[in-house]
Amino acid sequence: MAQHDRFANALGIELQQVAPGYCRVSMQVREEMLNAVGMTHGGATFSLADFAFAVASNSHGRTAVALSAQINYPGASRAGDQLVAEAKEASVSGRTGLYNIEVRNQEQRLVAQFTGTVYRRTDNLSEWMNGEKR
Repeated sequence: MAQHDRFANALGIELQQVAPGYCRVSMQVREEMLNAVGMTHGGATFSLADFAFAVASNSHGRTAVALSAQINYPGASRAGDQLVAEAKEASVSGRTGLYNIEVRNQEQRLVAQFTGTVYRRTDNLSEWMNGEKR
């Protein structure tokens, strides 16, 4: 997924670890990721968490698509900060899955807390990655 996600690549998101139901990714905050008051734009932080969510939820090999996502921003980050998003599977039942993602800075301070729910399709993820389903 990391190779095929053009937006994650444009943001400089790096895949660090993947296991079934789990993912850890990181991103260096750049100047162009700042909002008008000099803090990391919420959309950049959301995108980091969302990518971790996508990789973790698709790590079982079945195509998983987001049904909902919510984020809270208890802390701020700025240019130069190294953000790490860690996604953990909280629940899997039938065709849905619930994931919790924490985004922390290099000092381990919580920057964002993201929760997402996915719907698992019956098709295999590799079919999408190989362009067979497009």
